[in-house]
Amino acid sequence: MQKPLQINPTKLSQPMGATLAFLGVKGCMPLMHGALGCASFTKVFFTRHFNDPIAMQTTAVNDITAVIDGGHWGVLESLKNITAKVTPSLIGLHTTGLTETKGDDIRAVSELVREEQPIVWVNTPDFEGGFESGFSKAVSAMIKQLIIPKTTINNQKALIIPNANLKPLEVEKIKEELELFGFLAFALPDISLSLDGHLDEKPSALTSGGIELGDIYKLGDCSLVISIGSSVKDCGESFVSNINPNTKHLHFDSLSGLINADAFYKGVLEFQNLSTPHPKIIKWRKRLQDALLDTHFALGSTKFAVVGQNDEVYSICELLSEAGGQVSVAIVSEKSPINTEIKATNVIVGDFYDLESYKNEYEILVTNFHGIQIARNSNKGLVLRGYPNYEEVGNALKSDLLYEGSCYFLFEVANIINHFKEHK
Repeated sequence: MQKPLQINPTKLSQPMGATLAFLGVKGCMPLMHGALGCASFTKVFFTRHFNDPIAMQTTAVNDITAVIDGGHWGVLESLKNITAKVTPSLIGLHTTGLTETKGDDIRAVSELVREEQPIVWVNTPDFEGGFESGFSKAVSAMIKQLIIPKTTINNQKALIIPNANLKPLEVEKIKEELELFGFLAFALPDISLSLDGHLDEKPSALTSGGIELGDIYKLGDCSLVISIGSSVKDCGESFVSNINPNTKHLHFDSLSGLINADAFYKGVLEFQNLSTPHPKIIKWRKRLQDALLDTHFALGSTKFAVVGQNDEVYSICELLSEAGGQVSVAIVSEKSPINTEIKATNVIVGDFYDLESYKNEYEILVTNFHGIQIARNSNKGLVLRGYPNYEEVGNALKSDLLYEGSCYFLFEVANIINHFKEHK
């Protein structure tokens, strides 16, 4: 990006990513150490996206406490107020730009309460990184601070480390596929149990689902760790180096499309010393092959623009290009090694303003809710993906990965293309 500032940004902050990670732990209370507005914006953001209440709290730093408090008092008071009303299984303490600039030592204050209240701390200043890195940092912190190191392994136990862009149903589908291979599958974090849109008997002030804290402690004997997305590759490597050197780590930048799904199943088959997958998997692979043929005519004659987070954009471009679609421009929010692998004619670290320069080079825009106005003004077709999506319901129950999800994504895009061109 050549501009000195972002004009119409797609970038989301590190504290938001960390909040999402903590929302995947059952009974957790994400605690954002910063001003009231930081947490309020994040809470409203996720509440509108998932159409469900979101559990989180803030230390509510103000102009007075920012000057006189070294960080300890505000955090301890917040913990006292939280635990007076509810009993969290875990507190996810993460910082913002304000408290990072102040230099608050959240590790020290966490050590003061660790014996009485399980807590994970992570530094997530919003003046660096973004949504994916904040999520990754929180997951890495949970791995290092909660999981008990081991050297023995349980051959039936597998851990999935999803990236920040995977939807609840996608995490659930990956677990189900591993179960077909005989694994007891866990996800860290597991938003498929907390943000999947289920209806509880009564509202909860804490996360209503997710991986159990007791299960996190015992993840050290997992025989297999699968990280999905470039942003969480370090988390899988951290598990092997810090928790169990005998654990096998498989990493995939994406699970969307035939080639990437093939690589996933091949890796699991080889690990289990199997030659043939479950019949259900074979059936869906054949369906995806047919879907690629059926949608090739629509996608192959269409040019796309994809805007979003890095791992998300990479995955979408993989699937579109596999069906013959040409991505004219891909705009990502951060610098990342994965950017060089994105299958697009132009890859830009930028914002929606940069998209204006390419308005004559694409017909279909794939992005989040904030791209609606651009699509309408420029007369473009729109496929909604990513955070936030305030336009549609059922965001949590969409899946774009593995054989089954890839089919549904291709059909959705092809139908949007056909309707758009007919209307145009």
